Amino acid sequence: MPTEPPSSNWVFPPVQGADPDGPVAIGGDLHPGTLISAYRSGLFPMPIGRKSRIGWWSPDPRGVLLLDGLHISRSLTRSLRKFEIRINTSFESVMRACGDPARPHGWINSEILTAYQRLHRLGWAHSVETWCESELVGGLYGVCIGGLFAGESMFHHQTDASKAALVGLVDQMTLAGSEPENGLIDVQWATPHLASLGIIEIPRQQYLERSALARTAPTPEAFL
Repeated sequence: MPTEPPSSNWVFPPVQGADPDGPVAIGGDLHPGTLISAYRSGLFPMPIGRKSRIGWWSPDPRGVLLLDGLHISRSLTRSLRKFEIRINTSFESVMRACGDPARPHGWINSEILTAYQRLHRLGWAHSVETWCESELVGGLYGVCIGGLFAGESMFHHQTDASKAALVGLVDQMTLAGSEPENGLIDVQWATPHLASLGIIEIPRQQYLERSALARTAPTPEAFL
């Protein structure tokens, strides 16, 4: 089971009336207690500006994937046959691949890397990895609280490898408990690419309600 960290020294403002496109708050720290408090409040961190100040975000609408809403195309079905999905065997490698500075719009800096490695050691942050012939070719990482998986980033070095990781995540989330409809995968912002996989947008208030329900659902066994 995850280890509950010491409480945060910071109190986040209510997100309900925040700007739909901007950060709810700026500053604070990335200690484990602060991060878990943020996710429980419907927030996630992302550096802003050249000084890499920490912004805490709760976009409206919010991109989510319902566990019964994943779209698997025929081509993806074929690709899945060549991949192996592993959980938490190369967390740091997944994070570093997601934070490759050559990727456009990169935001995973050394501070973020250190913070989530700390969360991983405490049992909150997890990687879902796509392997092909003993090579890590794709994956994603995020934070799991009960039946809520807050996805942070994904990468691929082979076609469909990140999609395969998402399929693997849904498989693990669906196996948890008898009411998988209560589970929820948060992807923060929806994009046309993600929409092709079944990601939808829901209003912020609906996200807060659904994520609160999801957090009471069983944690997937693979993340315990």
